[in-house]
Amino acid sequence: MSELDALLMENFFPDTTDVRVRKGSANHVTGIGAQVESLMPYNKSDGTQTLFAAAGTAFYNVTTAGSVGAAVVSGTSDARWNHINFTNSGGTSYLCCFSGTDSPQYWDGSTWDEITDSGSPSITGVTTTTLINACVFKRRMFMVATSSLKIWYLPIDSVGGAAKAWDLSGICSEGGFAMACMTWTRDSGSGIDDRIAVITSEGQVVVAEGTDPSSSSTWNVVGVWKVGEPIGRRCMIKYGGEVLIICVDGVLPLSAIVAGGREAEQMALTDKISQAMTTAAMAYSGNYGWQLQFYPIGNQLFLNVPVAEGGNQEQYVMNTITGSWGRFKKLAANCWTVLNQEMYFGGNGKVVKFGATDVFADDSTNIDAELAQAYSDFGTKGRLKKWKAMRPNMLINYTIDILIGMNVDYSDVPLQGPLSITPQVAGLWDGAKWDTGLWGGDVALSNNWQTVTAIGTAGSPRLKVTSQADVRLESSDHLFEFGGVIA
Repeated sequence: MSELDALLMENFFPDTTDVRVRKGSANHVTGIGAQVESLMPYNKSDGTQTLFAAAGTAFYNVTTAGSVGAAVVSGTSDARWNHINFTNSGGTSYLCCFSGTDSPQYWDGSTWDEITDSGSPSITGVTTTTLINACVFKRRMFMVATSSLKIWYLPIDSVGGAAKAWDLSGICSEGGFAMACMTWTRDSGSGIDDRIAVITSEGQVVVAEGTDPSSSSTWNVVGVWKVGEPIGRRCMIKYGGEVLIICVDGVLPLSAIVAGGREAEQMALTDKISQAMTTAAMAYSGNYGWQLQFYPIGNQLFLNVPVAEGGNQEQYVMNTITGSWGRFKKLAANCWTVLNQEMYFGGNGKVVKFGATDVFADDSTNIDAELAQAYSDFGTKGRLKKWKAMRPNMLINYTIDILIGMNVDYSDVPLQGPLSITPQVAGLWDGAKWDTGLWGGDVALSNNWQTVTAIGTAGSPRLKVTSQADVRLESSDHLFEFGGVIA
């Protein structure tokens, strides 16, 4: 491995200038009484944003922090819903929610409506309880039905009406059923380069272009490509002008799939963490909760990995600037979303806000973070070394517990027992000297030498932190002496 990589990076995030302990989280809405498995933001055309949560057999308005209010929708079969926002030709903005079990639920800014083949709006021509997710393409709503290779679409600028089928049965040679669809905007905008992509349960990706699937003169299937089987119904996400797909091969950009098919897995965003991704896909792909979420302000792309449903999840998090990854733990997230540029996740009976600027704990609980750098021969390959001390150069704003050590010759030995390092503390008003004391909340340098004892030819510096602080690792210095060359 490159010496710039890490063997282990848990609850650390590789920022552009340093490696930081991840941000904390705080309860946003509590008392929901069931697992929150879907978060659905409503973005009205006047700029108003509302957040709804599906938990148990009901929907709740969770926009405002505090205790949850009464359910706004009740009597649903479960809480596993997919959603899109769509504005019809009359200018009404809808939040359109689909589960594949119940009839769709629409919110128009004032009223929730159950969408059947009657009422206003209504959808005819398809059994509405089979519709499980949707996307918007060329001013039409395209909808995926359970256990079918038919993609249903509505009239232009409409959230209801007579649905027609775009049948992929004669196109997908490996059978199966459609999992999800998404608009692919190759020019990062909305125009003549727009295409629609559908992925099936067998990993076939169909890409088409045009305006109306009912006519060969206005619709063209560009091609069909093969990738690994997709994971979960939330397996596709728009990411700038790209579409990302979660499959057993990793997180793949659609452009790479079109360029190289399944051989494009080396172009997966998860190539750097391919071993962890493969292991997770093999072990947990059947669990509910796989999802990609882009967090623009944090320059982070989250891949939610449900180790166990309803309480044990981890997140593989990519720096969208550098492409580097870290792994977050102890964020028990069933689902994620962004509202008003803030990041939220659904947990057990609550909605939690993640990543606030001044939050460095999980609801007042310490964050445990551990880092193991890639092995290095420290410039002398094959020569014996005796490490004596290590100095992590860190910026921190509060007292933390930190443990350091050195693994040698490709061993993997966990660190045991905390070692406290006390940084410079912030100055108090009317107590600290002007231009000398550090303002409260600022970070200060902590660079104390600590003893380590290790003998080997290659070493992997390791560091463990327990804190409720802003902790940033800038670099590390090492003191060792040379021995002979191992014959």
